[in-house]
Amino acid sequence: MSESKQERFVECPCFGATLDKLLQPALLAILSRGPSHGYELAQRIGEIPDFFDGVPDVSGVYRLLKMLETRGMVVSEWDLSAGSRARRRFTITEDGRKCLELWSRTLKNYRKAVDSLLKTAEKAIKAVR
Repeated sequence: MSESKQERFVECPCFGATLDKLLQPALLAILSRGPSHGYELAQRIGEIPDFFDGVPDVSGVYRLLKMLETRGMVVSEWDLSAGSRARRRFTITEDGRKCLELWSRTLKNYRKAVDSLLKTAEKAIKAVR
């Protein structure tokens, strides 16, 4: 596919535009390793290979953390460490760990469905060539 034709698909889910929907399990997985600040969480998500094209929008990460806190999946407290400005430190809760377990099962099921769909798509592509 030529570059100009690809540009039409940049915002399309077929180009990976919906990977941000996986931000919730990514945040919960990182927080399961220990408490963290929002900016640091965004940076760590950006380090996950093949997941995002760089660091996700930090304001979006904070919005999701607020939603997770409202739902009881994480808690936060002010970190008033000497020598630095006040920041929120987020910690996963027991409900957040249960949610991550459910995400793990859901993602495994998605992977099976995606593998099956990929085989079907590859057969269809070969058939028209």
